[in-house]
Amino acid sequence: MTLRFSVLASGSTGNAFFIESGDERILVDAGLSGKKMEGLMEQVDIDPASLSRILVTHEHSDHIKGLGIMARRYNLPVYANEKTWQAMEGQIGKLSLDQKFLFGMEEVQTFGGIDVESFAVSHDAADPMFYTFHQDGKKVALVTDLGYVSERIKKTVEGADAYVFESNHDVSMLRMGRYPWNVKRRILGDSGHVSNEDAALALTDIITDQTKRIYLAHLSLDNNMKDLARMSVSNILEERGFELGTKVALHDTDPAEATPIFEV
Repeated sequence: MTLRFSVLASGSTGNAFFIESGDERILVDAGLSGKKMEGLMEQVDIDPASLSRILVTHEHSDHIKGLGIMARRYNLPVYANEKTWQAMEGQIGKLSLDQKFLFGMEEVQTFGGIDVESFAVSHDAADPMFYTFHQDGKKVALVTDLGYVSERIKKTVEGADAYVFESNHDVSMLRMGRYPWNVKRRILGDSGHVSNEDAALALTDIITDQTKRIYLAHLSLDNNMKDLARMSVSNILEERGFELGTKVALHDTDPAEATPIFEV
């Protein structure tokens, strides 16, 4: 049994992540319309009807826009913590009671041999949390939508085989950009989003010899660029002695194009 995953979409306009092992197929978030979600899955030959369940990180629209339609169309169970359920129920439409499940904060649940661990992040949502996925000594960590990477998070996610890690903005681009100051302050704050540089510094604390891939995720359309994010993160990692391209590879993500399925 192996873990296989794809970053279906990542960015300010919508986010979704897919991970599977054997017959267990998990969708994390559905932040685009139902039609777009199906199109993204088709790009990597995933039949939406084969999904087992949907896990939710938090209630922002770029993570739940297509959640209700996907859950209803394919009769999928949906998992979120209590405060997130309360915050998002008015946005996702009606789901039957037998589709609603709780996944508590700092909890581990097992689905089809995949141990899924939730952990808290600092973000301006009701009770945001992300996930690590474990099976047979392999580990995949999904870490986006957070203002800073705490020591607790670092301990939870360290030593993963693969990371999907937020690299939201370049600080200079954001400061000089068109956003009003209150929005800039939110993004730069402890409940906002992680910059390219802060992402790289956090990664230097958590990467081990087991780490093979890092996907730079949730890039801002206005305040970042793929090449800039990759260069900024690469420079810091290489300065700290990490061998990119041989031991660890950096990969882009995209808001409209799924990454090829990768087997851990």
